[in-house]
Amino acid sequence: MKKQEIANEIARRLNEYYPDPPIPLKHQDPYTLLVAVLLSAQCTDERVNKITPILFERADDPYTMSTMSREEIQDIIRPCGLSPMKSKGISGLSKILVEKYDGKVPADMKALEALPGVGHKTASVVMSQAFNKPAFPVDTHIHRLAWRWKLSTGKNVVQTEKDLKRLFPSESWNRLHLQIIYFGRAHCPARGHQPEVCPICKDYGRRSMFTKSSAD
Repeated sequence: MKKQEIANEIARRLNEYYPDPPIPLKHQDPYTLLVAVLLSAQCTDERVNKITPILFERADDPYTMSTMSREEIQDIIRPCGLSPMKSKGISGLSKILVEKYDGKVPADMKALEALPGVGHKTASVVMSQAFNKPAFPVDTHIHRLAWRWKLSTGKNVVQTEKDLKRLFPSESWNRLHLQIIYFGRAHCPARGHQPEVCPICKDYGRRSMFTKSSAD
């Protein structure tokens, strides 16, 4: 079976499992989503969703956030991990949004990536989920599943993103990104995975998965 045929069948199955996947990070607007995504680095969505209401009660816009000290932000977001780096990013990007963008998050990939603490994956999530612009955010989880499903042989997330974009139409990227995340959590986790019963891996998974966990 050719790679494109596998991709088409996987997309069909994911549409059956998650026809309308919700955005996992709670937010009110592009700014609060940007902050939430930044906080989600090496942290679970569940934990981020517990911390952001506390943070946004203090400041839910860049004007208010930029008046808070980095120490104040850091104290609130500490449970999310990497709080020194994340507080620096939140404070810095908030000030730039005020000074350069009249307090609004730019709907532009390069402009987002230029903000402190915002990498390509974070910018892609914001473009996709806040502005509904075609993007395919690839984190380590999607990277792992793309390898397991033989959709990519990329050795890094950059190559995997390119491979996935070639296989799927752009109008499906935003939904597919979320579908893969939800499917991975429910059926294709990093640890304790049973490929012989996984609804996708049992048919399309790499053979090596049944003898070793090389992707993990």
